[in-house]
Amino acid sequence: MKLFFTLILLVVTVDQLTKKLAITFLRDAAQSITIIPDLLSLTYTENKGVAFGMEFAPPAILLLMTGLITVMVLIYVIFSKNRTALFVVPFSLIVGGGAGNMIDRVMIGRVVDFIYFDLYHGKMFGIYLSLWPIFNIADSAITIGACMLILFHHNIFPDSISKETNHVC
Repeated sequence: MKLFFTLILLVVTVDQLTKKLAITFLRDAAQSITIIPDLLSLTYTENKGVAFGMEFAPPAILLLMTGLITVMVLIYVIFSKNRTALFVVPFSLIVGGGAGNMIDRVMIGRVVDFIYFDLYHGKMFGIYLSLWPIFNIADSAITIGACMLILFHHNIFPDSISKETNHVC
């Protein structure tokens, strides 16, 4: 459990620190800071949505949902008997990322984003398209944690494999 809570704290700390730096150095800047030309820049924006700026509910509902999911994952991990790193790491990334964005929602009413991968932007079929939205460390942690759960599902939840095969006729 030490690894679980340490990673959560690390994600929240790095997320909040980088957002404070973005507010300090990027919010009032007229331009983005280019890291890799035509690929990666630091560009300040705020959004009221969820990961990667997707909006599907009012901010208060998103805050409630984020809090509920975070608490449910915490309870699940705490009461689980699985303490392997492969089990703990993805859930700690998800909880840490959720908590980082939840802090923004409570403190300023929206989430600070600043990392922009400019994979493609321009017109396609007459419509302006930006392929990858601006995001933050919390969004990245949630996405990496979710991808780990998908990629390593059979290793993380080995009991589900035997249950799945027992139900096949």
